[in-house]
Amino acid sequence: MVLWMESAGTVLSSMKLGICNEIFDGWELERIFSFAAGLGYDCVEIAPFTIAPRVTDIAFSRRVEIRETAARVGIEIAGLHWILAKTAGFHLTSADREVRRRTAEYLVEIVNCCGDLGGTRIILGSPKQRDLAPEISMEMGRAFAREALQESVRRAEDRGIVICIEPLGPAETNFINTAQEAAGFAAEFGTPAISIILDVKAMSTEGKPVAQIIAEHAGRFAYFHANDPNLKGPGFGDMDYAPIGAALRASGYDGIVSVEVFDFAEGPERIAAESIEHLRKTVVPA
Repeated sequence: MVLWMESAGTVLSSMKLGICNEIFDGWELERIFSFAAGLGYDCVEIAPFTIAPRVTDIAFSRRVEIRETAARVGIEIAGLHWILAKTAGFHLTSADREVRRRTAEYLVEIVNCCGDLGGTRIILGSPKQRDLAPEISMEMGRAFAREALQESVRRAEDRGIVICIEPLGPAETNFINTAQEAAGFAAEFGTPAISIILDVKAMSTEGKPVAQIIAEHAGRFAYFHANDPNLKGPGFGDMDYAPIGAALRASGYDGIVSVEVFDFAEGPERIAAESIEHLRKTVVPA
């Protein structure tokens, strides 16, 4: 954890730095945990498909083993993301009641898996599993998504987990594109067990400065993804992270800033090392 202080010495914000495990394609989890910890990351965010096709295929004993492995090397498991990626038969806004029922049941299993691993955050992006079909209005889609999420949100309350709705740009999905839309949807549940995540790449599609979006949602987001609109890590593109870091500190955010990239061309070692170096300079300066 990095503490940021003003000149008088008062702690304004403390943030943890994390990284997503799918960046390390082909690596064993213990190697990922050890490498990330060695660079100074506080936590690792896990995509379930890197472990098994579905979370229901990850036995409880394996979950305990993963949690204990992370603890042994001195790193936390932040939680899960890409939770519906590479699965079939699940969809948040499907007009098919049976599909929504299966999705609702699977989301409960996602929460259970996250808790068993020791994680506290679930990132709900999965754009293609929430897209609105042409015959589904926005109002209907929101109602269907609330239905699909209701039981998992209750389970998240029980297990001390926060489900974070991820606004994504219109090129990725037609359902929940802005932080404002995501925050409004999360608020409909009336519980802190569901919130939103802010993602730099996604925010860059909103037509306003990223720092402004952060300021507008101070106290209303529970996770943060650091990346660049070019699909690479922080510092690998033109996005200026100085105002982003300033806005995060000013907002009082004290959660995780996690490196999530989509272009792995530089290789995991360089991505991880240079991303954390850039975040230390701009977001959590000593």
